[in-house]
Amino acid sequence: MALSIHVDYMQQALNLARKSPPKPTNYRVGALLVERKTNTVLATGYTLECEGNTHAEQSCFIKLAKEHDILEEQLGDILPKETVLYTTVEPCFKRLSGNLPCVQRILRLGKTIKTVYVGVKEPEKFVGENTGRKQMEDAGIEVVLVEGMEREILEVATAGHVPES
Repeated sequence: MALSIHVDYMQQALNLARKSPPKPTNYRVGALLVERKTNTVLATGYTLECEGNTHAEQSCFIKLAKEHDILEEQLGDILPKETVLYTTVEPCFKRLSGNLPCVQRILRLGKTIKTVYVGVKEPEKFVGENTGRKQMEDAGIEVVLVEGMEREILEVATAGHVPES
């Protein structure tokens, strides 16, 4: 895939992130699940889109599972083998809310998601260093930084946060 298509998908994800309500305890994130061969968007999501304290990736999975009338953990059975994930902020590896982390949600889909494209690495504000990238790479998932939109993504992601003094 040409670089410009990655930037286009990241821009779409950023536009989704803008729909998320600003809160001091969340990053506003947008995500897209895309079938690589046909460049078909399979699902979209943003932080707090679905009921509960949902993250963007989680919202993608919830909506797609509902569309196919299956459980989220069964998505690996129906996703095209060339599925990629675009997310404005690196998927979380730890949830302070007790919800299943997005990295674990990705890993339980088996080998269907081959690549995760991220706009920025997760800031260390809430959970420290994110080890999710290593977990995904160890499972054979390529994690690729789509460069050039970091400032804009972080401005959107941190809207509603209390400035540190």
